[in-house]
This record gives sequence, structure tokens and C-alpha cells, in this order.
Amino acid sequence: MTLLMTRRVVQLPVGLFLYGIALAMMVRGAIGVPPWEVLTQGLVKQTGLPFGVLTNVIGALVLLLWIPIRQKPGVGTVANVLMIGPAIEVGLLVLPVATNLLEQALLFAGGLALLAVASGLYIGANFGPGPRDGLMTGVNRRWGVKLWKVRTVIEVSVLSIGWLLGGNVGVGTLLFALLIGPMVGLTVPWLRVPAAARPAPVPVSLVE
Repeated sequence: MTLLMTRRVVQLPVGLFLYGIALAMMVRGAIGVPPWEVLTQGLVKQTGLPFGVLTNVIGALVLLLWIPIRQKPGVGTVANVLMIGPAIEVGLLVLPVATNLLEQALLFAGGLALLAVASGLYIGANFGPGPRDGLMTGVNRRWGVKLWKVRTVIEVSVLSIGWLLGGNVGVGTLLFALLIGPMVGLTVPWLRVPAAARPAPVPVSLVE
């Protein structure tokens, strides 16, 4: 195994694990979470199932939607579905519940920064997009719908459903929407493995 391949193999699980920890930090911050996590929180309230379990279930269900759009998963896609949920559960187990606004803000800000780094790691390994990103890019490729329109429809839909189910929509949700694109726009080029550039990279504006 070459040095660059070794780096890719290491980056993928490290990035996915840190991604789950970052999401757990934002959940513990309790000032709003990303759209897909709003949906997950809503389902937690309605079903009583653990957050990490539902994250895995949603990822697997989204992956099934790849079939009609003829999107092919990569190793990273499957790893994304399997790893992020357990990593979130680890994070929720060890992270304290914030008791004041300062702690909430620090947890959210730290989680957002860590998520940007984690995204750079797992996207930079270039083993395939996550299920949610792949759904967006697959619809774009299959039917020619502009990428920003696909993303808007999907994320507004999951956000609305999650909010109706009781998910936490707040200032953190807005901050995530505004900041994650530029932040990942920095981390992905920094952390992309050069030899992994053969497959088409995931657009950095579509990070989960």
C-alpha cells in the first residue's frame, strides 16, 4: 500500500468519527442543529430511539433513493452510513449538557469548526460522497436539475419535517447554513489527498 493510499484509508474513518463527535457537540449546544439533524431530533422525540441509531437509519434510507437515480456508492458512502451514528452516540455519552448560554455557544462553535475539519478529512480521502450529498448530486446528474435547487428543496423539506416533529431549529441552524460552505471550502483543499483526485470530488457546498 502506497503512502498516499494509507493516508486515504486513515483519513476516512478519522474524518467520519470526528464528524459524529462534531454533530454531538452541536446537539449538546442546543441552540439549533443542521437540517438533517433537526429531522433526526424530531424522530427521536416521536420514536424514542437513540439519535445515533436514527442517523444510521436515515442514511440507509437515503441510500435506497440512489437506486432510481442510478447513483453508485463508494466505500466512503457505506462507511458514512455505518460510522457517523455510533460516533454521535459516543459524543453524546461523554459530552456534558450545557448549563448556560456561554457553554452552549462554545459547544456549538467548537462543533462547527470540528465538523469543517472532519468534512475536509473524509471528503479529501475521496472514497465516495455521503448518502445525502450523493442524493443531491445524483438528481442533478440524472435529471439536470440545478444543484442549488436540489439542495434547497431537500434541505428545506427535511428541516420543515424535522421542525414539525419537534426538532431543534434555532440560531445555530442559521449559522450552520451560512458558515459551513465557506469553512469546508477551506478545509477540503487543505486536506484532499492528491492521488485521490481521480474521482469527481463532492462539491464542498453540499457537505452533510
